[in-house]
Amino acid sequence: MSIRPSALVAALLGGVVALSGCSAVSGSGPRAVRQLHLVASFYPLQWVAQQVAGSRATVGSLTKPGAEPHDLELSPRDVVKVAAADLIVYVKGFQAAVDSVVSKEAGGRGFDVSPAADLNLRYDPVEGGRRQGKGATDPHFWLDPIRLRAVAAALAVRLAKLDPGNAATYRVNADTLRAKLTALDGDFRAGLADCANKDLVTSHNAFGYLGQRYGLVQVGITGLTPEAEPNPADLAMVAEFVRTNHVRTIYYETLVSPAVARAVAAETGASTAVLDPIEGLTRESRGSNYLEVMRSNLASIKKGQPCP
Repeated sequence: MSIRPSALVAALLGGVVALSGCSAVSGSGPRAVRQLHLVASFYPLQWVAQQVAGSRATVGSLTKPGAEPHDLELSPRDVVKVAAADLIVYVKGFQAAVDSVVSKEAGGRGFDVSPAADLNLRYDPVEGGRRQGKGATDPHFWLDPIRLRAVAAALAVRLAKLDPGNAATYRVNADTLRAKLTALDGDFRAGLADCANKDLVTSHNAFGYLGQRYGLVQVGITGLTPEAEPNPADLAMVAEFVRTNHVRTIYYETLVSPAVARAVAAETGASTAVLDPIEGLTRESRGSNYLEVMRSNLASIKKGQPCP
C-alpha cells in the first residue's frame, strides 16, 4: 500500500499530535515533562516497552488484541501512529506491513530488536518430519526469556539516548525486568530438565528458540506461518514422526484454528493441549500478561511431555 501521508492522513496526524501534546504531559507547572509516545508492532514488544519505559511513556501496539500478527495490515490511522511516535519498536522481517511503514515514515525512530534478540534459527520445508536449519529466519525469540531479556536491555539503552534525563529510570526498570525474566528462565530450566520426551510437536514453528534454550526438539506442522495449509505429505510425515517417537501430545495455539493439530492427534492417538506463542492476548489466554502465559506454557509442556 502507499504509505506517504495523503492530505487526510496529514490532517489526522495533526490531530494526533495535538492530542498527544495535551495528554502526554506528566505533572503540572514549569516542571511538567512530556511523556514519550512509543509504538510496538505487537504484544510481546509492547509488554517489554511498558516494563522498561514505565510511567515515562505511553505504549501502543499496531496489532490489535486477539489479531494474528504475521499477516498484519495497517490502516491509515496506524500509519499516523507510526508517524507521530517517538520510537517504533519492531522485529524487522516479521511483519511486512510494519517494515514498510517504518522505512517510509519512521526516519531514525525505528528500533529493530532483531540484533539484540540474535535471530539464529532458520527453517527449510519439512524433510523427513523435521524442519532443517536453513531458509526463512524464525522471528519468535520472545519465547526464550533470555533473548527477551537482551532486548529489554537494548531498549533501555535506546530510551536513555532518546530521553537522557530519565536514563537512570530506564536502567532500573530494565534491571527489574531482567530479574523477572531470569527467574522465569530458572523455572523453565528446572521444570523441563527431566522430561520423558524431548520432541515438541506444535501446530506451527513458533517454539524453536524455547526448544533451543531448554533442550527440546520442535517439530512444527505448518512451518513459521500459522495459517499455512500443510499438504497431505507433510501431515503424513509428522504423523509418522509422532508414532515413531512416541509423542504423547500435539500442541495447538490460541489465535488460529486447532483443526490441524487435532487431525494429527486423531491419526496417531496422541492428546492435544494449548501452547501459546504469546503473539497477542485474548480472553482465552491463560494469563493476563507475558509472564503468566509463559508459566501456563511451562505447566502445559510439563504435563504433555511429561516432566516430573
